Amino acid sequence: MKVETFLFGNVDVNPEQVIEFPAGLLSFENNKRFMLIHETESGDPVSFTLQSLDDPHLALQIIDPAALGFTYELALTDAETASIKLTDPADAVVVLVLFKQEGKATAGMGANLRAPLVVNTKARLGLQKLLTKVRPNVVLSNLSSAA
Repeated sequence: MKVETFLFGNVDVNPEQVIEFPAGLLSFENNKRFMLIHETESGDPVSFTLQSLDDPHLALQIIDPAALGFTYELALTDAETASIKLTDPADAVVVLVLFKQEGKATAGMGANLRAPLVVNTKARLGLQKLLTKVRPNVVLSNLSSAA
């Protein structure tokens, strides 16, 4: 299928590569279907664009927390695990949404450490995990399911 996007123009989307967030994302609850895009000229990308297929103007930059020196160990509830059909923690990846920091003396990029995205790469289903506590030296590598 073809999808018109604000940043990348008209792109081909393989339906088998669509990532669905059944509950949407915080502040974007109506956007449930996404695809990953990255610039092919830049070699191995550090960040990716998570492009909404429901709103061509919504595109979020995401990054592997390890690229920022972080590792997470997340415990998902039974309901969260079921919502993304996760049976093997090895099938899960965790990524952070990047944002532009404004209003400071030096503008730059930041990462949302309190609401990482967890994606089941086999089922292509994801969720946004809202964390109440984040330690400054948290590092993201493993996902453990709460049993």
